[in-house]
Amino acid sequence: MADEVFRHDGYLSEFEAGIVSVDGDKVIMDCTGFYPGGGGQVCDTGTINGFRVTDVHYEGKEIVHIVPGNDLEPGIRAWCSLDWDRRFDLMMGHTAEHLLFCSLHRLDPELEITKIFIGPEEKYVIVNHDLPWSLIRDAVQFANDRIVDNLPVRKTTMSRDDPELEKVRIKLERIGEDEEISVVSIGDIDYSACSGVHVMETSEIEMIMVDRKVSAGKDGFAIHFKVGKAARDSAADLANLCLQVIDECSSKPQDILRTVANMKKDLAAAAEASKGAAKQAIASLVPEDINGTKVYHGVFPGADRKTVTEGADRFAAEGGVCAFISTGDSVSVILASGSSKVDCKVILGECLAKYGGRGGGKPALAQGGIPDPAAAEKLMQDMLSAVRSRL
Repeated sequence: MADEVFRHDGYLSEFEAGIVSVDGDKVIMDCTGFYPGGGGQVCDTGTINGFRVTDVHYEGKEIVHIVPGNDLEPGIRAWCSLDWDRRFDLMMGHTAEHLLFCSLHRLDPELEITKIFIGPEEKYVIVNHDLPWSLIRDAVQFANDRIVDNLPVRKTTMSRDDPELEKVRIKLERIGEDEEISVVSIGDIDYSACSGVHVMETSEIEMIMVDRKVSAGKDGFAIHFKVGKAARDSAADLANLCLQVIDECSSKPQDILRTVANMKKDLAAAAEASKGAAKQAIASLVPEDINGTKVYHGVFPGADRKTVTEGADRFAAEGGVCAFISTGDSVSVILASGSSKVDCKVILGECLAKYGGRGGGKPALAQGGIPDPAAAEKLMQDMLSAVRSRL
């Protein structure tokens, strides 16, 4: 089993190691500074004797380095080099995740971590429930103040019967009885069981910036963040974007939330008015009689899908055929039929294809859409022609 150098020296970026075995692209060495991934952090990359290391992982208790096209042989000594900028970014990110979560948790004691991901392009922590932006702001401020305080980050080991273990964030069921418990502490504000690689002082993180939160489904909510220069750049970009939005809304920074709330209220009122107008227009439709079958059709700007669907279902249930289109940024189409002569799925598929649209459904009811609102009227005429030809 290799000496896992990264566990006691996360700053070693170059080292010499003996090649123990080579099996195609798989290389095992007698010691390694390559972190094999774990705790949500991705593995290191780099080179061994100039050959790229594309992946590092455990196979049993051995650390396997994936080195495509290598000419390494057992018994030789090899010079190894980590992609240091990438590694240091991951170290900053992992330590920042600890600091960010403890800052969030102090404001919301019910918060729990579901998952963590620390990679070069993305860094996030998934928590068990949503959080208001005001709380996130206060937590990030607390975290960045602790970065300025330059708290020490230390890694120690504890036994299962250590009374100090009760203050550690840990899931003992995930740690084997024979495994040592590695604990990372940030000053005296956070203690977490973790075997990952971390910076030695919080000032090395430079800055934490939460730039978005999104639903992670059953896992909860993902809080995405950046560190260092990426955090500074993201903060500047988002601040500039917010200023542009404020200008577009003819608002002041301190009034923008109220301005947006009023805009949402106005949009909701307009949508409700469009919905009412569509309902009235559908109810007053005069059908075209084609060989004894009533055919209803119409294009309704701004109508919601539920309104036109309910209207189409009602007329189809009476034996009629309905071709309804609602327009907005795109075009939604519904074709419903109470006549066995009209196969909605076939007709809609043929018509939508002409305009780069897609749809699906069943013979009695099919729905779909096209991207160009300007083509709505022409699409309607094509559907009506197809319906008439069947009746």
